[in-house]
Amino acid sequence: MPSEPTFAPPRSAVFWITGLSAAGKTTVGRGLADRLRVLGRPVLYLDGDVLRSIVAGGDRYSRADRLDLAHRYGRLCREAASQGIDVVCATISMFDAVRAWNREHIPGYCEVYLRVPIEELKRRDTKDVYRNTTDVVGLDLAPELPKTPDVLIDNFADMTPARAVQTILESTAIPAGTLGAWPPPST
Repeated sequence: MPSEPTFAPPRSAVFWITGLSAAGKTTVGRGLADRLRVLGRPVLYLDGDVLRSIVAGGDRYSRADRLDLAHRYGRLCREAASQGIDVVCATISMFDAVRAWNREHIPGYCEVYLRVPIEELKRRDTKDVYRNTTDVVGLDLAPELPKTPDVLIDNFADMTPARAVQTILESTAIPAGTLGAWPPPST
């Protein structure tokens, strides 16, 4: 865990949670959005699979299609954040050009990379993504892995979703005293 925050969100932040399929983006992203809401911050959670169905209007899985969609997601995140809303976007979007655009154009951009070995991804694969042999990022589509994420989480072995969320928040300048216990107790 970093000794000092590596990311200081302005009025709003965009948490771009990236990793290959089955890396835990949705679980960690939802957990982060929930935690930010507990802190009293307005939050928009965007999931790549849901965004694809809304924005793409069908199956678009080629490299060019994925690049186009990732750019659209970045612009959508920027627009929401410009209105004072924290955005948590869980998306594969493994393109250097997209991450560079995000860094340049989105104030409060925080890139979170969930790194998981391919064998673990295959083991977790509930969508049978890795059984498919065409247009799979990490198999036949080479990913452009993040080189300098703001937060790098090895999301396997003893890493839990709660610890991943805590790691992200501890890497920000959100006041530590407002973090509280997470996950909240069950009712």
